Amino acid sequence: MRRIINPYLHLEGYNCFGCCPDNPVGLHMEFFEDGDDIVSYWRPQDYYQGWHEVMHGGILSTLVDETAGWVVTRKLQTAGVTSRLNVSYLHPVKTSDSQLTIRAHITKQSHGFVFITVTIADSHEQVCVEGEAVYRAMPEDVSREMGFTHCDVDDEQLLSM
Repeated sequence: MRRIINPYLHLEGYNCFGCCPDNPVGLHMEFFEDGDDIVSYWRPQDYYQGWHEVMHGGILSTLVDETAGWVVTRKLQTAGVTSRLNVSYLHPVKTSDSQLTIRAHITKQSHGFVFITVTIADSHEQVCVEGEAVYRAMPEDVSREMGFTHCDVDDEQLLSM
């Protein structure tokens, strides 16, 4: 497993709610490449709750969507935009859980659309959320206009988390 280097850190005005480390109200997600999968480890907080001690579904959807976007960024080396997002909530996710594992990979590509399966598992490895995101992968010229040039990983191999 290797840590993905965020290619947007140098862009002026970069303030993504999902992945910008400097967004004061953001999720501060980081991503790793594990074979065909892109993985993020994220810690819930009380201020992301919907119901008492339960994560808000919109935040969980954001975790699904953001991870799917990083699949496009890393695996296809381009920018992309969400075309469709389907999320199934199988079990409540507690705000007190020590860590969630969000894992995503490409299942299909067709006519510029990328189909990505995403799961969110709790700290007991129970899959609590399943999602499918459909992304529109941008052509190289459009991707460059959006500020994307490439997405690399750290050289250092990390142990599974």
